[in-house]
Amino acid sequence: MKEHADPITRAWVLHPDIKSDRDRRDARLALAEAVSLAHALPGLEVVGHEVVPLPKPQPRALFGTGKIEELGNRMKDAEVELVLVDGPVTPVQQRNLEKAWNCKLLDRTGLILEIFSDRAATREGVLQVEMAHLNYQRTRLVRAWTHLERQRGGLGFVGGPGETQIEADRRAIDEQLVRLRRQLDKVVKTRALHRAARAKVPFPIVALVGYTNAGKSTLFNRLTGADVMAEDMLFATLDPTMRQVRLPTGTDIILSDTVGFISDLPTELVAAFRATLEEVLEADVIVHVRDISHPETDAQARDVDAILDNLGVSEATPQIELWNKIDRLDGPDLEAVRARAAREESVHLGSAITGEGLDGLLEAVTTALGDAKRRDVVTLAFDDGRRRAWLFQKGLVETEEQSEDGHRLTLYWSATDRARFDAL
Repeated sequence: MKEHADPITRAWVLHPDIKSDRDRRDARLALAEAVSLAHALPGLEVVGHEVVPLPKPQPRALFGTGKIEELGNRMKDAEVELVLVDGPVTPVQQRNLEKAWNCKLLDRTGLILEIFSDRAATREGVLQVEMAHLNYQRTRLVRAWTHLERQRGGLGFVGGPGETQIEADRRAIDEQLVRLRRQLDKVVKTRALHRAARAKVPFPIVALVGYTNAGKSTLFNRLTGADVMAEDMLFATLDPTMRQVRLPTGTDIILSDTVGFISDLPTELVAAFRATLEEVLEADVIVHVRDISHPETDAQARDVDAILDNLGVSEATPQIELWNKIDRLDGPDLEAVRARAAREESVHLGSAITGEGLDGLLEAVTTALGDAKRRDVVTLAFDDGRRRAWLFQKGLVETEEQSEDGHRLTLYWSATDRARFDAL
């Protein structure tokens, strides 16, 4: 029996280039990223895309009447079923545009939420995306349903059918959010127990962060031998993956691959994925992977730094930059990047595809871990006085208590201290 293929939705991508926005990105590059976002959602066929110059957003429908009609004619000819607008669209604008074009519309936040819904694999990821979806819907309910207020009667009714509908929908969303939050709390507690168990094993955590599609998962696979999904696609991986890796010095670390960041990442998702990104907060060293071949690599780096600040990553946590994808550069461009990297601190050039430069990265991680300190609990036998004395001599002991098995010591030390202790 022949299987039916999944239906394909014909999509059109628009990037409003708002001239009044002084901080706007390069329109051509922004459109290319928006098209990549569209390709990241299964079942979509992008049949058209364009930049729409816009002096300023129109409150009623974002674009002017003439532009709406012009775009509508092209979309009708292309049999478009979904319009993706790369930017914020208010509920009123969305409703008016959908009516004018007779098709569904998603703004940038809505599209990213759809991609995250498709990508989330773990229970935690699914719950977080569901919560982000509901929070997004809740903020749009208030204005999206205001047209129903015209149904109010004049016989002493305070509210009316429209207001009742808004309140009912909002209450249903709030109740669902409470249920999801309880479920998520249980999952987070379970992961906290796993983290506590890892803390007993003296393996430092090295977290990979970076703009989406910078090559983090490809680097993770090369360093760990894992088979994490790594494609030329935005948000190829969502849920954090962790593997044990042995550095050239023999030190074992836990390498963590995290969700990719993106400019204008919806606040709903930053909040929802805070729990997932706790691995970054717990990291001893952060490796910021950059696609150095991308024309907007500096802007992408600023977006990543802003999200790390938003998450509350400590300034004391050592950070190393890997300027990835140098295999895509040649001639003067490569030489210019090499010269620039030589002037920067904690910057390493490399390629996750070819492996070039990764030995230097691992050496840098080893050096950084030598300075990074972590808290561990070690139990020494009563007759192990020599190593106990060494720990006190080095000033590494925070607290000590006796147990049936021996001296239970809480230590605050670096990976270098641990390696020296193990060699005693």
